[in-house]
Amino acid sequence: MLPLEELRVYQLAMTIGDDIWNFVHAWDNFSKNTIGQQIVRAADSIAANISEGNGRYHFKESIRFCYIARGSLSETKTWLTKAQQRGLINLPDYDRLLLKINELSIKLNNYIAATSKQIDKP
Repeated sequence: MLPLEELRVYQLAMTIGDDIWNFVHAWDNFSKNTIGQQIVRAADSIAANISEGNGRYHFKESIRFCYIARGSLSETKTWLTKAQQRGLINLPDYDRLLLKINELSIKLNNYIAATSKQIDKP
């Protein structure tokens, strides 16, 4: 198994978290305290859960935490949409982040599938 930092799924999750942070950091206090805290927590939770599952050194635990990461990814997408609809993120930046989120969704599902195959190996 590759080290965590070499997994593309983890790298992309880290990038999304950093991208979201950079947007929220520039918002006014009201926006930060409402949508901002929610989206940052959700986005940071993606990489954190991938990391925690990887650190358990057990395939079933890794999968369980990836399911949690997948939920956080979906939540991030919802908050991102709300931020765009409320004028906090412009459409080009929204589209760019949405592409990354969709790419991560595919990679995370593939990672779960590949990890699941490891369970049945002797």
